[in-house]
Amino acid sequence: MIRKIIHIDEEKCNGCGACANACHEGAIQMVDGKAKLMREDFCDGFGDCLPNCPTGAIAFEEREAPEYDAVAVKKAQEEKKMSETKHPGCPGSAVAQFERTEAPTASTAKPVSRLAQWPCQIKLVPTQAPFFDSAKLLIAADCTAYAYASIHEDFMRGKTTIIGCPKLDAVDYSEKLTAILQDNDIKSVTILRMEVPCCGGLQYAAETALKASGKFIPWQVVTISRDGQILD
Repeated sequence: MIRKIIHIDEEKCNGCGACANACHEGAIQMVDGKAKLMREDFCDGFGDCLPNCPTGAIAFEEREAPEYDAVAVKKAQEEKKMSETKHPGCPGSAVAQFERTEAPTASTAKPVSRLAQWPCQIKLVPTQAPFFDSAKLLIAADCTAYAYASIHEDFMRGKTTIIGCPKLDAVDYSEKLTAILQDNDIKSVTILRMEVPCCGGLQYAAETALKASGKFIPWQVVTISRDGQILD
């Protein structure tokens, strides 16, 4: 059948993953650093992905394409949800809070971990937990912990830290982050991202959640360069 469907210009795609996050049907996936329309029958033609593309790589076109399959989309969404929650009793995902000393001891001068809770992955943290109560929330890209040497003291200390990578996880964090902000007394939000374009997906999800929460929460974005410098 001839119908409206999206077209992705791979030359313009910068691999940020924002369109894949915005596509709730799962039609778009990231492949080798580029967005690709993997399931034409999953594309509803509404274009939720269009306004999220920072480079204008996505447009509508009318052409021969299979009919949108709402039943298959729903089944895929349910399967994905089940796969993400199929091990709810895993000991590794049990909620825990840690008591940390204020500074390294003089005798050892070893750095002290400032991770205040477990789990810390955005995909694994519950939307409500004691460690979110009156928390200063740090939403950090995975790579920042490796690029920035003093992340524990300069950013994680005194904060509840949650981490993720929208490009690798291939999920939209916006809904979960919105629930965390709405369901808890979050005092502030710091978004710690890398300078690379794909980290725009994390910043976009956090900013979307801040707006959707309906709350006034002070927030800031800090960008780390690939060689470990603070850019802003």
